[in-house]
Amino acid sequence: MRWTLLPQPDAVLVEQLSKELNVDPILASLLVGRGIDAFAKAKSFFRPSLEELHDPFLMKGMNEAVHRIQKAVGNNETIMVYGDYDVDGTTAVALMSSFLSSFYDKVTTYIPDRYREGYGISYAGIDYAHDNDISLIIALDCGIKAIDKVKYAKEKGIDFIICDHHRPGKFVPDAVAVLDPKQHDCSYPYDELCGCGVGFKLCQALVQHNDWEFEILIPYLDLVATAIAADIVPITGENRILCYHGLNVINTSPRAGFKSIIEQVKKNILDITDVVFIIAPRINAAGRMKHGLYAVDLLVEQDLDQARLKAKEIDRYNQDRRELDQLITEEALQQIHDNKEEKLFTSVVFKEDWHKGVIGIVASRLTETHYRPTLVFTKNGDKIAASARSVSGYDVYNALEQCSEFIEQFGGHKYAAGLTMQPEQFLNFKKRFEEVVCATIDKKLLTKELKIDALLPLERITGKLYRILKQMAPFGPRNMRPVFLSRAVYDSGYAKRIGENGKHLKLAIKPHVNSSLQIPAIGFNLGDCISIIQNNKPFDVVYVLEENSWQGVTSLQLRIKDLKPH
Repeated sequence: MRWTLLPQPDAVLVEQLSKELNVDPILASLLVGRGIDAFAKAKSFFRPSLEELHDPFLMKGMNEAVHRIQKAVGNNETIMVYGDYDVDGTTAVALMSSFLSSFYDKVTTYIPDRYREGYGISYAGIDYAHDNDISLIIALDCGIKAIDKVKYAKEKGIDFIICDHHRPGKFVPDAVAVLDPKQHDCSYPYDELCGCGVGFKLCQALVQHNDWEFEILIPYLDLVATAIAADIVPITGENRILCYHGLNVINTSPRAGFKSIIEQVKKNILDITDVVFIIAPRINAAGRMKHGLYAVDLLVEQDLDQARLKAKEIDRYNQDRRELDQLITEEALQQIHDNKEEKLFTSVVFKEDWHKGVIGIVASRLTETHYRPTLVFTKNGDKIAASARSVSGYDVYNALEQCSEFIEQFGGHKYAAGLTMQPEQFLNFKKRFEEVVCATIDKKLLTKELKIDALLPLERITGKLYRILKQMAPFGPRNMRPVFLSRAVYDSGYAKRIGENGKHLKLAIKPHVNSSLQIPAIGFNLGDCISIIQNNKPFDVVYVLEENSWQGVTSLQLRIKDLKPH
């Protein structure tokens, strides 16, 4: 792992902000490093206000979208809410369908079957709409590249409103409205919304158009926060505002579906990490193991007893998913070893019977072991499908574009993508992808980088410092939990290996050999590092600050990310 101390911000700005906010210069430095360099910006950051959300009508296509929905309501048309089967898609469908249903009763939902129809808008979904006299489809978290399918729908008399956040191609579908802030000619001030976030902006526009109170949208923010957390979009701007208030809804008045999940894990207060690791995997498991509509049904259920039954069923899917992705990860790692591919610039693996629902998770797990751009393929009908994951700093989407001659269809982001191709193209693609990555990646990106926000002497760690650090949440891309480096520190002498096979390290750290100050620390998967810290040897440690609760007592501890001899 390579350590990188991030560039330290302008000292004059730091001192000025430190005085204005009356906070430790360490905190002021963290804030300035994140672009928060004035009192007004700090106020917006620490107290995100829903009043600072942008006018939804600044988004290209919003007027047309609102007009078409109002027309559908006026003409008593059935509206179909269509979305992808992942967390962003299913939360978006739950949001849009339940919001529309609050004032209009001819609303239906559709999630494509992951295995029969695949990702995005499908011909089967359009045929279903046509067979059921549906004349308007609102597509969420998908559709920005569905040019042929939207044309097909138009020929059948069906209009589309696209709400997407993925990168558009050269052309966009000929829909009634295309809402995607990543369109080059869209002047909306914030282009990092997730699919559910774009859907929320459409709901906000409908509220404004009808002169309704904004407050009616607040109960839906738990869905938006979950999508933001799961889709790993930047926690900046509108995403920070929506996520902050959405987490508040989850913790104070969650919908029945979320309440039933929270009851399963017996946790009182959830932060964004809990949403990522507790709520999101369960919502995702429905689409991976069964069907995305099971997730939507849970999210729109209002009866708590029914929600508990549905949550229990979805938890079973999640258990199945865990077992499956562990098995496939082991097989994929063995395949890399057997093919002697450990030293390549890429990992590209394929097995016909791998479960399509978990190959994305497996790709992520492989990058944890072999840190490089990774694709996991499986059979999908008469084609093969893959999930791609990248390493920090490398655009896998651009790399796939350079291999497009072998690919039938692909879409996604800088760090994650999905694709399909004919089986006979697999080896050609694998060879080409390795060549592209080898030629375009900065070799240092193949070693995992540990970005450090600031040097922090142990003596400056206080309860007050931690309380203000906590207020920087929610954490996520572009507002990560602050990472600190303390140099030339010592073990108190009681370090020990814990956990299965002693793979974790538990210790107390002090700033000097003779210091009475000792701060508890835990290093997961760092058991082998115990030799570095023994016998009063000084070491450097990189960590985040966190609270540890044990037997009713809460104290500060360091969660170690890495350590090295001083």
